[in-house]
Amino acid sequence: MQVSQTSAAVSAVLDDPNLIAHAGLVPVMRLAERCGLPRLVAEKVKLTGARNGAGAAADAKVTSIVGGMAAGADSIDDLHILRHDAIPAVFAGTRAPSELGTFLRAFTHGHALQLHAVHRRFLAALAAHTRLLPGAGEKAFIDVDSTHKRVYGRTKQGAEYSQFKGIRTLHPPLATICTPHARPVIAGVRMRRSKAADSRGTPKFVSEALATAVEAGCTGTRILRADSHFYNAGVIAACRRTGAHFSITTGMNPSIKRAVHSIPDEEWQRISYPTAVPDPETGELISDAEVAEIPQYTAFASRKNSERVTARLIVRRVRDLAKPAVVGEQGELFPVWRYHPFFTDQPAATLQAEREHRHHAVVEQSSRTPKPTPWPTCPPGTSTPTPPGSPCGR
Repeated sequence: MQVSQTSAAVSAVLDDPNLIAHAGLVPVMRLAERCGLPRLVAEKVKLTGARNGAGAAADAKVTSIVGGMAAGADSIDDLHILRHDAIPAVFAGTRAPSELGTFLRAFTHGHALQLHAVHRRFLAALAAHTRLLPGAGEKAFIDVDSTHKRVYGRTKQGAEYSQFKGIRTLHPPLATICTPHARPVIAGVRMRRSKAADSRGTPKFVSEALATAVEAGCTGTRILRADSHFYNAGVIAACRRTGAHFSITTGMNPSIKRAVHSIPDEEWQRISYPTAVPDPETGELISDAEVAEIPQYTAFASRKNSERVTARLIVRRVRDLAKPAVVGEQGELFPVWRYHPFFTDQPAATLQAEREHRHHAVVEQSSRTPKPTPWPTCPPGTSTPTPPGSPCGR
């Protein structure tokens, strides 16, 4: 087989020194400056005692990293993209990748908390300058989830072998804010040991996420959504202290199981979802189910009176299709259901509350989307060996 076309006599080459491949960075970084990102970093991030001058000019280094990531850099070495072509003529104070790597490796958990403070204030300024969260003055959802992220560096703080055999991970809780008209934006991330339980430190983390939402302009109805790992009295108390509602999956403990089985058959209502949601047990996409509500359910009844909470228990049930019918055997004598309850005090009607709670699964999927990016997998030090196949092994 041979190529039947001759090669072009003229080829195009971008060799003009005045061309900028990432001119879109100009409005992005101008917006960051208008919202006070360099000023906030200079005020909050203090790497005192860092060697090799790693803590100097933290504002220039953080903005260089943000600009590089916005331009598509997915590793420390890729940050040299800010020094290509005519970009240095447009941006002043960009730092070399080696300098930025030294800066990042000097961070401890305390320094990460300083960056969290910057993020919280910057998010509020960004929401004030742009339509980041349209409709936040009426209704906003704060979604909290716990995730594992694989890492390769052996000196990363908190990275350990945990529930994934032979895999070293970070295990942070993640909070996002969204509205019925806006996609999720990150409200907070907190680093902790990989072996920590999913519920560890969640009441304080939820309190901070709810406070961040208020600063970002969420002054209307605020609803915290979470899965069963966050079903505890501390999380619900944090919501009530800040005037927020909660919508939390409970799981099927004995008390809830008795309550669910006491629901009469005639009280179940059929519901159809505008977008299919994955079943948490089988992974199958579900677009319809049946829903019922227990208006007054007391959670944590075995605890002291101050920790007991009475609110709505809304239950969704779907047919149990996990075990397919066996050819030649007798069919089912009665339908078998799987139940998915959640505990809530939000004021919406039953079916609307169910739809809004199930949207938490959609937000979880969007939170998992950035995971394949190799930024967090880069080794923290040059002496750390990089395993074959690692995104940083290049």
